[in-house]
Amino acid sequence: MGISGVISAILIGLVIGGLGRLVLPGRQRIGVLWTIAVGIAAAFVGTGIAAGLGVSDTRGIDWIEWALQVALAAAGVVALQRFKGRD
Repeated sequence: MGISGVISAILIGLVIGGLGRLVLPGRQRIGVLWTIAVGIAAAFVGTGIAAGLGVSDTRGIDWIEWALQVALAAAGVVALQRFKGRD
């Protein structure tokens, strides 16, 4: 992954983090920076999983890759919320 791939993953991660948070019901007790960090991590991991499944480079919009990233972001927000809730 080149520098343009990293930059695009970070930018997409911002959106993915927000979407991952939006699909969860109720209020999440983590901050915006944590949401962004989870989104960026979900973007990287989701892209890797999509590449492993062979669906990362399709014609048009990569809906499966986006769905993987959003699901990973939602799972990450839930995990982080539970981890931070123990404090």
